[in-house]
Amino acid sequence: MRAPGTRTRTDEMSEQGAAVTGAESLVKSLECAGAEHVFGIPGGAILPAYDPLMDSTAIRHILVRHEQGAGHAAQGYAAATGRVGVCMATSGPGATNLVTPLADAHMDSVPMVAVTGQVGASMIGTDAFQEADIRGITMPITKHNFLVTDPADIPRTVAEAFHIASTGRPGPVLVDVAKSALQAQTTFTWPAELQLPGYRPVTKPHGKQIREAARLILESRRPVLYVGGGTIRAHAHRELRVLAELTGMPVVTTLMALGAFPDSHPQHLGMPGMHGTVAAVGALQKADLIISLGARFDDRVTGNLDSFAPHAKVVHADVDPAEIGKNRHADVPIVGDCREVISDLVVALKAEADAGRTGDYEAWVAYLAGLKQTYPLGYDAPSDGSLAPQYVIERLSAIAGPEAVYASGVGQHQMWAAHFVQYEHPRTWLNSGGLGTMGYAVPAAMGAKVGRPEATVWAIDGDGCFQMTNQELATCAINDIPIKVAIINNESLGMVRQWQTLFYNERYSNTDLHSKRIPDFVKLADAYGCVGLSCESPDDVDATIEKAMAIDDQPVVVDFRVHRDAMVWPMVAAGTSNDDIKYARDLAPQFEVEDDWEVRA
Repeated sequence: MRAPGTRTRTDEMSEQGAAVTGAESLVKSLECAGAEHVFGIPGGAILPAYDPLMDSTAIRHILVRHEQGAGHAAQGYAAATGRVGVCMATSGPGATNLVTPLADAHMDSVPMVAVTGQVGASMIGTDAFQEADIRGITMPITKHNFLVTDPADIPRTVAEAFHIASTGRPGPVLVDVAKSALQAQTTFTWPAELQLPGYRPVTKPHGKQIREAARLILESRRPVLYVGGGTIRAHAHRELRVLAELTGMPVVTTLMALGAFPDSHPQHLGMPGMHGTVAAVGALQKADLIISLGARFDDRVTGNLDSFAPHAKVVHADVDPAEIGKNRHADVPIVGDCREVISDLVVALKAEADAGRTGDYEAWVAYLAGLKQTYPLGYDAPSDGSLAPQYVIERLSAIAGPEAVYASGVGQHQMWAAHFVQYEHPRTWLNSGGLGTMGYAVPAAMGAKVGRPEATVWAIDGDGCFQMTNQELATCAINDIPIKVAIINNESLGMVRQWQTLFYNERYSNTDLHSKRIPDFVKLADAYGCVGLSCESPDDVDATIEKAMAIDDQPVVVDFRVHRDAMVWPMVAAGTSNDDIKYARDLAPQFEVEDDWEVRA
């Protein structure tokens, strides 16, 4: 297989066999692999690499304030661009600070390469200063990892790391390089071909499985396209739309797949799961066929697995065979790249249509359209005239528009951002779906803005999340990365508080952050070299957002001081059945359909 890289063959060959240090070889290897931006912090073990990195004209290194910020920035860069994100850290605590973003990238299938320095090869295993077995630590949370002690292995290892990170199911790859290897003399040889005999991702689906899936689609009466983040990772949004419009099947998109199918499309029912729409949850529960595309039936979607979609057969397509049937039995398993799977399904279904065989979903589509109309997403304005968080996000979406990129933290604001921003395009919604990492938004937005400087990038963050990684605003200000941050400040750990309201008799143990008093976010933004704004009245929301949108040469932080008791609805309580969804407190929808699909009059 061809080694990754964007440089020309002439460029590579001109450097082949050059006498270099291991550190110089590492930098040349990153250049050959196509890395243009590296987020990182130097330290003792990785220091030899930072010297030649200073001379690189192909790589822009961005000095972050914390290694976690470097990792999330690489994630945001990758998620917004589709390219491999790169971060760099030293040994010991530098490397262990990357553990959270590595685990995050692993669960969300984000292509990323993390380069870490390690103590000298002869010192490994001696409890040397700042030694940590980062390869062992990250074994379960990376797609693959390497320890390099021979400088001759550096180019091949970097080439393999980029290839593994970006092919098959994307994911993070760690390259841990001993300081002795960085300091030693070697020759630079970029591999023309990679030899990875145990690594052969299956991307082309089997024809028999495609035909069987097409047969089930035509036989079903209540099919649903259950679209996951793998569809975006596979660049399959155009093919998805063709499939949906060809068949007329309703579409639900998971939290990770927002933007894979336009929110405005009439076939789109929204997001399923714990905080999904009534129509999307109802569609999966009452379906007789679920066509899962790059989704993994995680617990936040299925609720109580035993009662999830009890009458549905499942066509499960995923490039990772380990996901198929892991949580829900697959009647038709399809291993393959989502884009190829969907393309082949389109061909098969068009052939059936040409032969006069099409699905009959008219009653099903009408029923779901009724659910969508009866139970739309909504919220009540606070009776005291204070600011509703949902209104802030709704207006932000209307003013910034669907071409902007939105990165969120984790919690209530994440769910409101999922509900009230209009997503029309893939790679415009970045978040931590699997691991649920608070503190993701600001550094991820920074990475996205670096990768897509032409785009307006908003971080929608909670006041709790923001206080975990806001130091990267300094990185943004110094490096001319003008992101915009909307803090949805309800002065508490909002989602935990919501659970305390609903399940712990309103006993708010340790969730009050007092964030409207300490810190002063406007002064904090100013101290970081950003523009700080605040807003606490609905009447001022539009003008504040427009003022932030008008600033293009500095990061902007807006402290939206919202009502603290707003809650996220709809909701399926953890561990319960999706049949028990509530669209507001103590209010359950009526799924007016029998299990054997008899629509009531």
